[in-house]
Amino acid sequence: MLILTTAFLAFMILGLPVAVAMAGSSLLYILVSGSVPDIVVAQRMISGIESFPLLAVPFFILAGNLMNIAGITGRIYEFAVSLVGWMRGGLGQVNIIGSVIFSGMSGTAIADAAGLGSIEIKAMKDHGYDTEFAVGVTAASATLGPIIPPSLPFVIYGMMANVSIGALFIAGILPGLFMTAMMMLTVAYFARKNKWGGDVPFEWKRLGGAGLEILIVLAFPLSIWLMTKYGLSPNISAAIAFAVLLALDWKFNFSAVMALMTPVILIGGMTMGWFTPTEAAVAAVIWALFLGLVRYRSMTLRNLIKASFDTIETTSSVLFIVTAASIFAWLLTTTQAAQMLTAWIVSVTSEKWVFLLLANLLILFVGCFIDTIAAITILVPILLPVVLLMGIDPIHFGLIITLNLMIGLLHPPLGMVLFVLARIAKLSVERTTMAILPWLVPLMFALIAITYIPAITLWLPQQLGISK
Repeated sequence: MLILTTAFLAFMILGLPVAVAMAGSSLLYILVSGSVPDIVVAQRMISGIESFPLLAVPFFILAGNLMNIAGITGRIYEFAVSLVGWMRGGLGQVNIIGSVIFSGMSGTAIADAAGLGSIEIKAMKDHGYDTEFAVGVTAASATLGPIIPPSLPFVIYGMMANVSIGALFIAGILPGLFMTAMMMLTVAYFARKNKWGGDVPFEWKRLGGAGLEILIVLAFPLSIWLMTKYGLSPNISAAIAFAVLLALDWKFNFSAVMALMTPVILIGGMTMGWFTPTEAAVAAVIWALFLGLVRYRSMTLRNLIKASFDTIETTSSVLFIVTAASIFAWLLTTTQAAQMLTAWIVSVTSEKWVFLLLANLLILFVGCFIDTIAAITILVPILLPVVLLMGIDPIHFGLIITLNLMIGLLHPPLGMVLFVLARIAKLSVERTTMAILPWLVPLMFALIAITYIPAITLWLPQQLGISK
């Protein structure tokens, strides 16, 4: 165990990518110890990605890329402006609401920051907001991406912890809304402090139009439920409701109805049993292609090819991390490191709240240095036995570990959202870091609440009867 962990830390200090550090330290341990045949490295790495749920990874990444090139981000932004742009600190509120909507499509914080961030930061700067404030609110709202379903980290965690990915998706809804409320209150505080007003005039027509679009989207599942209640099959009910929705959208050319339908289709389809969470990723891609090629006709063959190659590149890096982390995590288990850590934690405390405090501190620290996917694949085999031993719901813990790692994306030295926004805003990493610091307050408050009030996470899955 000492060779494994020391080699890993040494490789990280030398600046090697985390996946290379994990694979290299694992191979070094096997060569030095001689206790494991060399072929095991290849076998464990292959078995690490030989999983049906992992098929969702490339499709969710592709869906996010397609949404970005299909002009959907611009429509989401305009809808958010109509809905909350008139409030104090208007574009700050727009930034958050836009991220909430886009979170129901992309599943990753980086896609949110890169897709909406470029639009939002420029608009806020043009309206006279400080660049630092624009960057801070964009970074904080990007953390909603993997909390509000669908979520790429939830897919990886569900596979590692052997829990329902659909239950994790449903469990993320209320925490995501709670985080949204915290961020909007923070924008309101800054707006009052700096005497900011709204960025668009308040107009009942504009607000009514946005409200109408929300009502139309909400009417879709309600109409399916009513038709099913009165004897039609769910499939026929959904087909009729979708045909009516499509006709209305084509007739009145709503700005964001079809984009807002994405999370409704994905969550509704999983809840109704039409597709699994993995198949939901394919449904997201099909829906993105429909919007880009048929409805909005904003997607060109060149953009489609670029999105495909970007997806291949991102998927390859993600799956390489998973393969390297799988052999590393397996060696941590076989060398009794996980069991020793479990025994040590239990000897230190048997109180849930103390363990959750220690786990939060550990995950926050790891999230500052290790990629999200790698951190999940390393930490889950180590911490999950303690979680189960202490009677903590693994779905609840999935939200805790994901939110911690999302906060880690905002920190140097490896915070990817930090670097993406620094590039978009043309700020130094140091200035970007300082801009993000005030936004850690609402995020940490949300983390504490989600950690110690399990009902925020578990109430909705329990009401829908979704098992672990």
